[in-house]
Amino acid sequence: MRKLANIFRLGIKELWSLFRDPIMMFLILYMFSIMVFTAATAKPETLNKAPIGIVDEDRSQLSGRIVAAFFPPKFETPSMLDINEIDRGLDTGKYTFVINIPPNFQKDVLAGKQPEIQLNIDATRMTQAFSGNNYIQQIINGEVNEFLQGFRSAQTAIVDLASRIRFNPNLEAAWFGSLMRIIDNVTLLSIALTGAALIREREHGTIEHLLVMPVTPTEIMLAKVWSMALVVLVATALSLNIVVRGAIGVPIEGSVALFLAGATLHLFATTSMGIFLATLTRSMPQFGILAILILLPLQVLSGGITPKESMPELIQDIMFFAPTTHFVELSQAILYRGAGFEVVWPQFLMLMVLGSALFIFSLMRFRKTISMMA
Repeated sequence: MRKLANIFRLGIKELWSLFRDPIMMFLILYMFSIMVFTAATAKPETLNKAPIGIVDEDRSQLSGRIVAAFFPPKFETPSMLDINEIDRGLDTGKYTFVINIPPNFQKDVLAGKQPEIQLNIDATRMTQAFSGNNYIQQIINGEVNEFLQGFRSAQTAIVDLASRIRFNPNLEAAWFGSLMRIIDNVTLLSIALTGAALIREREHGTIEHLLVMPVTPTEIMLAKVWSMALVVLVATALSLNIVVRGAIGVPIEGSVALFLAGATLHLFATTSMGIFLATLTRSMPQFGILAILILLPLQVLSGGITPKESMPELIQDIMFFAPTTHFVELSQAILYRGAGFEVVWPQFLMLMVLGSALFIFSLMRFRKTISMMA
């Protein structure tokens, strides 16, 4: 009971120390509010308000139908250009797409010829250029077919492909972006908070005070782990309910409590990792540089951006021992697909194993560091 009391009191000390740090408190608030909101809404992955210009040299009924087919929200209202304005509009970045409808276009279409429409694309805007190219072709072909036949072409296919989009019927990018940002922030902030807590004590000289107290390195480390993990866990729960569900309106399919339970196991691993990284550095700038080298692979290769099955087998084998891989899997299964514990228990088990191993490894390093200071 005395050891538990020491761990509890030391953890309370860590919380008070964190609450007195305005920079860290602002970082927590920013990451789980503004950062989550902007990740979901500020960078749409689908075509949205793409600037487009059209040169209509035909001035026919068909060319007018094509011009009228481009409208918000996928495109901005088209700007009617002269043919001499194409290069300048693309060079200045004013337009992503410029369509040039040639003279006698309608006449050639009615004559059964195959006239060409020139589509100029600013490929430096890669995401819009890729999706907009195919989308513009579909729009133009659809308008031409409707003009010729009086209705849209409806050829009977040999095989009827019935698409059923599950979990995100409207393919809303905000649903994915907001939740993945929270998942990434859990890892990033837990490592940063625990590492900063240890470095802050070293810089302020309070670590020496702990060494003369009747507490063990295990108690000191456990206090930092549970206190910083609690802060991240509370921030995650509030962000899910206030920002994701409330402000953005993303429906969460599964149990938030089950997700938070998985996050707790993940935090056990990442907070231990943060302490280990802090024992390797002497200052916050050094810790920040080292953390970047660790966090980038953990987040990029965890399967949150690209499915792990698409990665090289060597990367898959290495990332199997990273806690972020299993945390992303269970988070997506619970929050996106509404999975229960019977589905995600392997990920829970792996997080327990990896968390225990990282804690033991970090504790050994922490004891060594303290003994050198003593």
